[in-house]
Amino acid sequence: MSYRVQIRGLDAEIDVEQGETILDAALRSGLAYPFGCQSGNCGACKSALLSGEVELAPYSEFALEDGERAQGLILGCRAMPWSDCEVALLDAEELEVHPSRVLNCRVVGLDDMTHDIKRVRLEIAEGAPLVFSAGQYASLEFPGFPGRDYSMANRPDDATLEFHIRLVANGAVTPHVRDRLKLGDTVRVKAPLGTSYWRRKHTGPILALAGGTGLAPIKSIVETALASGARQPISFYFGVRAERDLYLQDEFAALAAKHENLRIIPVLSEPDAGTSRRTGFLVEALRKDLAGIDGCKAYLAGPPIMVESCVKLLVELGMHRSDCLADAFYTEAEKQALARRTPA
Repeated sequence: MSYRVQIRGLDAEIDVEQGETILDAALRSGLAYPFGCQSGNCGACKSALLSGEVELAPYSEFALEDGERAQGLILGCRAMPWSDCEVALLDAEELEVHPSRVLNCRVVGLDDMTHDIKRVRLEIAEGAPLVFSAGQYASLEFPGFPGRDYSMANRPDDATLEFHIRLVANGAVTPHVRDRLKLGDTVRVKAPLGTSYWRRKHTGPILALAGGTGLAPIKSIVETALASGARQPISFYFGVRAERDLYLQDEFAALAAKHENLRIIPVLSEPDAGTSRRTGFLVEALRKDLAGIDGCKAYLAGPPIMVESCVKLLVELGMHRSDCLADAFYTEAEKQALARRTPA
């Protein structure tokens, strides 16, 4: 048995089998339905249910808040129709669709950025450069290991792909990256993924908020916006635990010296004694600094608790949730824990 689902924003109508999600059916039909994690964590496939009934499989409250669900929003990757339906994509006017590609790459750069973060640079072995929007991510597969998601840190016009990979305690993949990955090794890359990318038509102020390796997609967004001639104020907050967790500070200082509209604010939550930097949690720094958010868009990436607390604050201050382009970095263990929850 199947149900008929109309999708506004794609001008399409598809058949969705009973027990199948709307996203899976859309991708099976070759449609460019926006998606990211496909596990109910990121919110990239958030859509409006205009008519009909769906059942939602377990999902993160960050991806879909109770208030949003009460207003008729759903997640395409968790929504299984129980009748014919009509859904509408959000932000359809700013939707950027790039061909999904599977690339064979080789490692051309390995750098220790901090005590637990390694920068990995990849060169595409054959074929054209990857087309993506600043802020998107990829699934990386190292030979013999399961795929893991990492954001592109480079600008889309760079030929070399750059990723920042943090060691995860007891992780299945990151110890290999830290200890055994070497120059010349092959890596399979599936990209691009995600919808928390730079909105190029937006001309208002930009809040760029990164925690840890959330610096990667924020770096791509900030550098791309500036290289494209963006003149609006850009406030770039980078939250980490201590001084040793900061990286690429000289490069960003040089960028700020070149662009007077860029302001960079490192924030340390567990500072070493005697630091001259801002201290506390990133959300606390935001609360002290923000006098107004009219016309702002916020780009957020990093640990879920940092992303969720900052989004909550911005919404409390009057920012529309759709203007918070957020990418929370869930570990594989956190994703699996979510999947074991009882249905919502």
